[in-house]
Amino acid sequence: MPLVAESHYQPPFYLFNGHVQTIVPSLWRTVPDVAYQRERLELPDGDFLNLDWSRLPEFRPTDGLAIVSHGLEGDASRPYVRGMVRALNRAGLDALAWNYRSCGGEMNRLLRSYHLGDTEDLDVVLRHALATGRYCRVYLLGFSAGGNVTLKYLGENAGRVPSEVKRAAVFSVPTDLKASSVHIGRPQNQVYMRRFLKSLRQKIRDKAALLPGQVDVDGLEALRNFPQFDDKYTAPMHGFDSADAYYQYASSGRYLSGIRVPTLLVNAQNDPFLPASCFPREVAANSPFVFLETPSEGGHVGFGEGAPDGEYYSERRAVEFLTAEVPA
Repeated sequence: MPLVAESHYQPPFYLFNGHVQTIVPSLWRTVPDVAYQRERLELPDGDFLNLDWSRLPEFRPTDGLAIVSHGLEGDASRPYVRGMVRALNRAGLDALAWNYRSCGGEMNRLLRSYHLGDTEDLDVVLRHALATGRYCRVYLLGFSAGGNVTLKYLGENAGRVPSEVKRAAVFSVPTDLKASSVHIGRPQNQVYMRRFLKSLRQKIRDKAALLPGQVDVDGLEALRNFPQFDDKYTAPMHGFDSADAYYQYASSGRYLSGIRVPTLLVNAQNDPFLPASCFPREVAANSPFVFLETPSEGGHVGFGEGAPDGEYYSERRAVEFLTAEVPA
């Protein structure tokens, strides 16, 4: 019955509600002491991924690696990724923060980009890391969209997951994409919606410039929410008939019961992005592998504690779970 009975997260006094807990870490957190080494990974279809490695020094060799997947329109430079990478390094693990196609400061080559159900690229990154021969323990971590990809990867075909993958931890995950896409469109969430759409619209314009005649930008500025954007762009660019078909295929909630490695899912109850269907209590209650923790506070990819440049609860909790002999 891996329903975590009690969460120990308590926000500092100045992070007094879910919106503040979401916005303050995103805008003002700094994590200066992480140094990445970038690798360009060429893909079989002619595209590429940019991988950002943070390895321990040679005098501290490790056989453990953590692969971190960022959120929608994020990249490896985001404070929540850098904070997790720093915590993982401090725990004695190499870290690999990968940037999705079109993320990481560089537009990808193909018409397709990334989407929340695309587990193939994660599998390629994982197998590329294992091919170095350095790691016999691998841990998967994901935030928001990256958490959805991670959960789907672990659950859709457990037999495909390499035996080196030992555990996973994900945070603020929209396990029901259709409900989440509607939820974030509520009036009180427009500040987030406008920010996402601004980034997504620019990517469509950049893609149209890169591939003349292949991307229709008519009506782009009129799109006001995720269902509209996904129906016009995400779905057809990635082989889906509609946004609904994409949401149905990509939602990780469908695949949770198939997970066969201990996996921690932490979703805050005051997360402004997540509706009730993104708290899969019944699945966790009946799975020996899915550990669901639902703190009352935390916001979306928040979980701040103390100083802005200090360690966050999500980082402490992930390391605790991943390195425990018996996760709980």
